[in-house]
Amino acid sequence: MRKLVYLVAVSIDGFISDRSGGMESLMSHVDEEFLTFLGTEYPETLPTGVRRALGLADVENKHFDTVVQGRGSYRLALDAGVTSPYGHLREYVASATLEKSPDPNVEIISDDVIGRIRELKREVSEFDIWLCGGARIAGELRDEIDELVIKTYPLLLGTGMPMFDLGAGVGAGAEAEPVVSEFAFDASRAFGNGIVVRTYRRKR
Repeated sequence: MRKLVYLVAVSIDGFISDRSGGMESLMSHVDEEFLTFLGTEYPETLPTGVRRALGLADVENKHFDTVVQGRGSYRLALDAGVTSPYGHLREYVASATLEKSPDPNVEIISDDVIGRIRELKREVSEFDIWLCGGARIAGELRDEIDELVIKTYPLLLGTGMPMFDLGAGVGAGAEAEPVVSEFAFDASRAFGNGIVVRTYRRKR
């Protein structure tokens, strides 16, 4: 069975974006060294347009052949006029409000997200599945995540979207039950710009 890997950029205080979902503060730290690392180690996580601009359009996928993201994360691409941000991958968007896919390469998962992800994990493939974000779908799929690749950026946002929104689906005034999931540290790499990439694997 292939893995669901949550590979995400996050601030030191645990936010993946600002309140509006924007990532400008995080992306401003990306320099040539770090971009080279991404292009070499995780080329499929670069948007198709960026790959083309960097001359990486023909680079083969290394880890993933499928990407899953939530409606909010996908909205960033739609706002920029891009309907298939990761056209070099199979794209899935979990959304209860997006009735029709705006692109033939994008499949909308409107219900039973967990069930659909389990189906994808059972597929026979040499590649894993990339969970791109955001907070709500990561919270919903928390127990399905097999590996974490956390790109920690050297800044404090103070507020914004957390790595996991565990309150998703909780009624007004209610609180989510505290959840503990244990992961084993696998590897770490630090860069000159202060970014640290850490990998963890779920303990079974």
